[in-house]
Amino acid sequence: MILLAACRQEGPPKAAASNGLTLSSSAFADGDTIPKQYGCGGSGSTPPLTIANVPATAKSLALIVDDPDAPGGHFTHWVVWNIAPASKSVTGGVEGKNSYGKNGWGPPCPPSGSHRYAFDLYALDTQIDLSPDHGRDDLEKAMGGHVVAQAELSGRYKK
Repeated sequence: MILLAACRQEGPPKAAASNGLTLSSSAFADGDTIPKQYGCGGSGSTPPLTIANVPATAKSLALIVDDPDAPGGHFTHWVVWNIAPASKSVTGGVEGKNSYGKNGWGPPCPPSGSHRYAFDLYALDTQIDLSPDHGRDDLEKAMGGHVVAQAELSGRYKK
């Protein structure tokens, strides 16, 4: 049992390759600063995200946005699943519970310093059968074995 626990994969399931899938934003470049308006220092609106090159085998898309620098470990800001594979942006789909305990986008608001934010997009070979009451952990379990491509966009935010 100890050996099995040590081999257990932590975090979301990963695809072998991006298969061309991309996620970008007109508000910030990968690795750059997320503008204040998208965090607690501004209106807290959702940053614009653009999806491209979704594999033909995808039946749905899922997005997980988290802060790996949070004091208690990963803090989830947004989980969305069953986004239509033809979507060019993160619209539609089911918005699950974030770490604030609410559905939808929870704007970045680090307690101190600058934190990293990972926007992970997954192309899946299935639809996810979860209600909006669920969050990241349940989504990651449901995605297991169904990821056909993955893309990441990262940004930094400071209050």
